[in-house]
Amino acid sequence: MTAAIIITISVLLLVAYLFDITSSKTRIPSVILLLALGWLIKEAAFLLKITIPDLSFALPLLGTVGLILIVLDGSLDLELDRSKTKIITKHFLGATFSIAALTAIFAWLFMYYGASDLRVSILNAIPISIISSAIAIPSTKMMCKRNREFAVYDTSFSDVIGVVIFSYIMMNYSFTTKSMAYFGFQIVLMILISITASAGLSYLLGRMRHQIKFVPIILLVILIYSIAEMYHLPALIFILLFGLTIGNMDKIVELPWIKKFVYGSIEKEVIRFREITSEATFLIRSLFFLVFGFLIETEDILDTHSLQLALIIIGIIIAVRAIQLKLTGNKLLPLLFIVPRGLITILLFLSIAVEDQIGFINRNLILQIIVLTTLVMILGTTSVKKEKREIQNEN
Repeated sequence: MTAAIIITISVLLLVAYLFDITSSKTRIPSVILLLALGWLIKEAAFLLKITIPDLSFALPLLGTVGLILIVLDGSLDLELDRSKTKIITKHFLGATFSIAALTAIFAWLFMYYGASDLRVSILNAIPISIISSAIAIPSTKMMCKRNREFAVYDTSFSDVIGVVIFSYIMMNYSFTTKSMAYFGFQIVLMILISITASAGLSYLLGRMRHQIKFVPIILLVILIYSIAEMYHLPALIFILLFGLTIGNMDKIVELPWIKKFVYGSIEKEVIRFREITSEATFLIRSLFFLVFGFLIETEDILDTHSLQLALIIIGIIIAVRAIQLKLTGNKLLPLLFIVPRGLITILLFLSIAVEDQIGFINRNLILQIIVLTTLVMILGTTSVKKEKREIQNEN
């Protein structure tokens, strides 16, 4: 039995790897294929009368670790450069606009459909207002540098801003000056903790000489995040700042007051850390979507009652995206359609308390939004062929 489980998991992860390396050619995101594979496994198990234990308990765990690793992996690719200050600010404001506009529109839409509480409507609107970096960033590999950069900054900021706002709404039942001031204090406190922890972890990365050094650091990152979450602090800020620190270590070590804390060359360690993080992200992300696909019921996708609302939501997402791109001075195509929802949407949706849930904002609707936004992205990225010449010029 143990051997069979090991063989099954190994084969599934190898298939996931095959999906990942072929997605740039097939233009089908590996996430969709993983969801389909998980669903097919469940149907096959049912037909063959194979009993598989309930895996729903694993979804929040894999989702949380996956969120940490995805944001860390994305932030490692962000460059801190004075020449990019305007670009970074522009992308931050663009992501903020998108989150705020979509949340406001969806909250109003939910109230129109029958939701009675504004706070609850906002809480349920935020998860579907956040772009999935796990799907969006890999889909831009074949695009020009400008569009790849936009995807990394936009989705990373979308993840952090969305989760921070969601945390505030979930912890507060009224929007008062006092609650906002306290939340502002929590953000400042988390930034200070993040700077201190990032400095300490960077020091360890440069000083550790044991052959096993990257796994302990990743575990410490997860530990710090979890402790911050336990005390209801915006913990994702730490992940973003730590990733920025490690990813830009070559620039940071040039600062005179930093050099004395860094021993020897750390560039090679940073490269290896990036590789380990990317591989760990692939592993956890693949397992998450396989499990989620396994838990999908066929009737969830085919539910016509929620399909109409799902189509309206997707139309609003694309309209707001068009405005965002115009405001930030980007071309509409192909970025207009890079609006997939995924892991963070699922994770935040699952974390909403029962008493704060809205009846028609259910699992069926969330699944349809994820699938349809990904299909929209697949159709939209066909225009990426036009960018091949520009990519060749970059190289």
